[in-house]
Amino acid sequence: MDYFSQDSGRRKIQDVTAVNRFLSKMYSFMLIAVLVSAASSYLTMTVFRSAIMNMPQAMFWVIVFLPLALCLGISFKAAKNPALGFTLLMFLSIVYGVEFTIIASYYTSTTITSAFLSAAGVFAAMALFGTFTKKDLSSWGSYLRAAMIGFIVATLVNIFFVKSGAGAYIFSYIGVLIFTGWTAYDANSAKRIFIEYGDQVSDSGLAIMGALNMYLDFINLFMLLLEIFGVNDRR
Repeated sequence: MDYFSQDSGRRKIQDVTAVNRFLSKMYSFMLIAVLVSAASSYLTMTVFRSAIMNMPQAMFWVIVFLPLALCLGISFKAAKNPALGFTLLMFLSIVYGVEFTIIASYYTSTTITSAFLSAAGVFAAMALFGTFTKKDLSSWGSYLRAAMIGFIVATLVNIFFVKSGAGAYIFSYIGVLIFTGWTAYDANSAKRIFIEYGDQVSDSGLAIMGALNMYLDFINLFMLLLEIFGVNDRR
């Protein structure tokens, strides 16, 4: 009897179980963040609608730039303090829910639903691909970062100088392609990082950081598809 072979097999099953547990935790955190954003958006549209519509201009800019600070806080704190990282992730979800309410006021419910379902479909397909592919997608990172920088620069130039509606529409398609790639890359990266470093840092911390990346991928896909589907009904 080959005891070494059996032992190796047992370790492999335990590793797979640990990875699956980590992925379940990460996607659970991400799903909770999406649900919190949905609840925040609903409350903003109903209970707090008048307060949001009459908020000072300064508060609007705080809501716009606050997510950047929260993302940095999660990135730096989640590994060492998962509880704080999760709290910041939930706060980020609330802020994005408020932002979505402001943006969604320009679109019909049909457009919002179509964009959400499309974003969910693209996200699910690419997340599954990134998670279960046997390929290492690390090489995608440099290309995606370069594409992202170009996308941001081109978008800002169009917003402040060119001011082309057709340009914004085209950039939305480009953005969808970029974040489609990011979704697969981030899913693959989260799994790879856990396998390599899961025994050195808190798996909850890694799950929160992975959930943050996946949440941002989904939100960006949704917003870009909303721009594409809503080209005819923005008011």
